[in-house]
Amino acid sequence: MAPEKAIPRGPLPRRQTRRVMVGKVGVGGTAPVVVQSMTNTDTADDFATAMQVAELHRAGSELVRITVNTREAAAAVPKIRERLLAMNLDVPLIGDFHFNGHKLLAEHPACAEALAKLRINPGNVGKGAKRDEQFAQLIEFACKYRKPVRIGVNWGSLDQALLARVMDENARRPQPKDATEIMREAMVTSALESAARAEELGLARDDIVLSCKVSGVQDLIAIYRELSARGDYALHLGLTEAGMGSKGIVASTAGLAVLLQEGIGDTIRISLTPEPGGSRTREVVVAQEILQTMGLRAFTPMVVACPGCGRTSSTTFQELAQDIQDYVRDRMPEWKLRHAGVEDMTLAVMGCVVNGPGESKHANIGISLPGTGEEPVAPVYVDGERTTTLRGDNIAAEFRNIIDDYVVRKYQPRA
Repeated sequence: MAPEKAIPRGPLPRRQTRRVMVGKVGVGGTAPVVVQSMTNTDTADDFATAMQVAELHRAGSELVRITVNTREAAAAVPKIRERLLAMNLDVPLIGDFHFNGHKLLAEHPACAEALAKLRINPGNVGKGAKRDEQFAQLIEFACKYRKPVRIGVNWGSLDQALLARVMDENARRPQPKDATEIMREAMVTSALESAARAEELGLARDDIVLSCKVSGVQDLIAIYRELSARGDYALHLGLTEAGMGSKGIVASTAGLAVLLQEGIGDTIRISLTPEPGGSRTREVVVAQEILQTMGLRAFTPMVVACPGCGRTSSTTFQELAQDIQDYVRDRMPEWKLRHAGVEDMTLAVMGCVVNGPGESKHANIGISLPGTGEEPVAPVYVDGERTTTLRGDNIAAEFRNIIDDYVVRKYQPRA
């Protein structure tokens, strides 16, 4: 009999890519997968933009991209940087340039100096003869100011001349590919040819990150598999327009999880459409949760909670689960500074006796609340052992105190 194949018990090893330094943050190589996001303020409003960058960074965004589309926006970038440093936030800022980036960087050298990375879309740097010239100008600025560049191809603004060339080549094949395959091939070709041209102009391979953004999950997976197989550039993952709410979260997770499981991807963004009045930080939390649930990184203690059933007519366990999840996120900035490893802690908030005690024993700290008709007590388990039983109206506060005490006892103070 043939030997059984070993089933992978976790993500495959990361595919080896170049390490790119974006400010003080390493992307690619042996660095962990990096979370980034983007502001949606008017960059010319340096106060509002700095405040949103700070909010995103405190939520866990390690890189933050800002739009640089006007002279006013370019002039505001150094002020944004100064405001962040005044808050003791050394956040790497990425300048997003389209159409007129070559002019803005020429007119505002302080903008280039304040940025940690430039993002260039090869489909939007110019048309016709101006395309190559303006792309070269942007790369020359990157070299002059020693800034890495993300060459970000987007299927909504794909270089039409390149697409026409790829289509012509396809037409001459004995068995032409279909339209979807051609679109994918054109995107990969655009990214790799643009990177090669940047290197010819003097930009080091260690200063290049590539991305090919699409809206379809299957397109994303196919393109990045090909991109990864054909080069060792650091890769940025994400759907270009993931969508709103659960649709955006599901689509992003479906695409990125496959690639990350295969060891592809060095930095990610979840491009969620914010719900009216919703926080921009939602996309940061989703990105962190994808990486943490896959076992690739740990950012904050994970809270396990049951979905509820006919045994749990009370909403108490739901309210407590939300309370504890919000609590640990609020406390995490302080805990992370003081206690090494606290982000690996697991918590369980369960709703009845069926799986409550078992799940609670598997967590570092767990509580099993009473289901319908069960005795009105809530046993608490710490590292698998039942340590106390809570009852009454102060269960949430008492459980938070148990968590606080555990963090102090279990996780050593940072040096």
